[in-house]
Amino acid sequence: MGIVLYRVDERLIHGQVTVGWGHFLQPRHYLVVDDELSDSEWEKELLRLGAPMDAEVEFLAVEEARQRVGTLQGGEDRVVLLTRDLDHMLRLSRGGMLSGEEINLGGIHHRAGRTEVLPYLFLDDEDRARIRTLEEEGATVSAQDLPRAPKALLGRLLK
Repeated sequence: MGIVLYRVDERLIHGQVTVGWGHFLQPRHYLVVDDELSDSEWEKELLRLGAPMDAEVEFLAVEEARQRVGTLQGGEDRVVLLTRDLDHMLRLSRGGMLSGEEINLGGIHHRAGRTEVLPYLFLDDEDRARIRTLEEEGATVSAQDLPRAPKALLGRLLK
């Protein structure tokens, strides 16, 4: 089955991902792609607590993940791939690595310089540029907090 969800969510592994999306997609593996987090044992342990007990949880830096994505895409495990920001997802996708894939924006929250696009999605100009680049490299970018919620496509995200 391979990677069943590529998601950008600042909270990474949490109830909305493991219960909402997890119930719908039935993943057996959560892959968190984050350069800083891949070196932080206490943060990794904290995030593992949010995952289902029977799921594998793996943390990789972007370059390590780039070497594994092709194998995971065609693998038998159902994998949810998570990044905390658009920068990590864009770096992962460089060179068309995620061409043809859909990237879900699920939780990018307010901070200085960001404006609300959806109640759970706040973007600044750099975020919008990253989304455009992801699309130019062949990925489809949408926002959807939960599987049964309406999906917002790129046009609305870039307004």
